[in-house]
Amino acid sequence: MVKKVAWGAGHGINTPGKRSPEGEREWSFNNIVVTEGIKHLKSNYENVEVLRLDDSTGKRDVPLRERTNKANAWGADVYVSTHHNANTGKWGNWTGTETYTYLGNHPGAEALASKVHKRIVKAYGLRDRGLKKADFHVLRETKMDAILTEGGYMDSTIDIKKLRDKEVLKKAGRAIADGIADYLNLKPEKGGSKPSKGKGTYTVKKGDTLWDIAKDHGMTVKQLKKLNNLKSDTIYPGQKLKVKGARSKPSKPKSFKVGQKVTVKKSASKFTTGESIASFVKGNSYKVKQVKSDQVLLDGIMSWVRKKDVY
Repeated sequence: MVKKVAWGAGHGINTPGKRSPEGEREWSFNNIVVTEGIKHLKSNYENVEVLRLDDSTGKRDVPLRERTNKANAWGADVYVSTHHNANTGKWGNWTGTETYTYLGNHPGAEALASKVHKRIVKAYGLRDRGLKKADFHVLRETKMDAILTEGGYMDSTIDIKKLRDKEVLKKAGRAIADGIADYLNLKPEKGGSKPSKGKGTYTVKKGDTLWDIAKDHGMTVKQLKKLNNLKSDTIYPGQKLKVKGARSKPSKPKSFKVGQKVTVKKSASKFTTGESIASFVKGNSYKVKQVKSDQVLLDGIMSWVRKKDVY
């Protein structure tokens, strides 16, 4: 039996007030989570349909009543509204992830919330603010089990670091999708989320790109995609890929400090997200804003670059 999931990113890109103190839009954060989550749900589980409730371009803030009416008329089994929080609108040190259900006792929605919440807390790596109750329209006016997630504070100096990391947001999307699948007892798609184990496979790590993996295993990106039946260049941490040859021993990452000025190599090709590095970025210098094990966040372009691609 096909299960129906109604899922929407909160607000629109131009909704007044829904942004970080530096002007980053809540919908943009929400959209990354929802887009990745829907893709993961449809690609990795059988017998599921998804109805996206917001405007996928973000240009229109779809009214709440329109969203709930559409979900009710469609006969959705669950309703998920994805948001990111705000407190005062000015930078502070509040932090955390929380998930809401409607006031009163609603065992189904509470079970869904529990399965989703524990996964997104892990995905964001932020404080667990728990399961909460609220009289939100999308929770009150829906006929199916409904939840609303708040993935972290846009005006938090702690949380914004996570929200600016697309891989964290994508991980949160997959976490919500897996929580939904668990609640609805969806079966994994054959040949989808459970690739064969053993020799000849590589587990994707955060920051990996198809180009890097192919190069390390003596393959071309075209060969790697064909071997794994990939239709796009999108991959995610934990994903297992079939490969040929042995992975070369990685070199020790260079050491950089926050505030240090570095230059992007002209040979650099991809950001850690897999997006191409524009020509105007190459050869230019930027200050390091954050440092991770094998990558740095560059101020000015606010993008993560592998340490091997800067000097």
